[in-house]
Amino acid sequence: MEKTRKIISENFRQSFEIKDKLYSILGEVASAARLLKECVGKNKKIIVFGNGGSAADAQHFVAELACKFEKVRKPLRAVALTTNTSMLTATSNDFGFEFVFSRQIEALACEGDVAVAISTSGNSENVLKAVAAAKKLGVRTVALTGGGGGKLKKICDIVIDVPSSRTSRIQEAHILILHSICEVIESDL
Repeated sequence: MEKTRKIISENFRQSFEIKDKLYSILGEVASAARLLKECVGKNKKIIVFGNGGSAADAQHFVAELACKFEKVRKPLRAVALTTNTSMLTATSNDFGFEFVFSRQIEALACEGDVAVAISTSGNSENVLKAVAAAKKLGVRTVALTGGGGGKLKKICDIVIDVPSSRTSRIQEAHILILHSICEVIESDL
């Protein structure tokens, strides 16, 4: 039992420590929130994507936007590129997994939309290709990443780089950041 409590206690300590460090990126989070709020105000789309746990975060964020976060209000235009299994598998089969998000960006994104790329490393090839496709279409880009930002740091308009290299801690911070952005967006609706 002591080993169990020690592991849990250490995880709690690390999580609190990382969340305290998030004040250092408050400006980036605020910039992203303003950009996304502006996007919604112009009735444009928020397009979100990522792999694994980041895919789950993308879907969670879109549900908060398209359904509701804490207020009952009109649904907002948001889509997670991780949910269409036919598109994901067809693209992987016909073009390669690195194109699963960029092909959807090319099909769905319009100037004025905002693409939100979630990658704990900042180096996922399919995420990088999607950001490149978005930029070609005049779509603004926001990255949620960690561990220094990886390659995403160099190509996105706004980069929210969680100051940690541990994937689980980065993902915990991403959820707090996404919930904070939801609250900002809902604040005037």
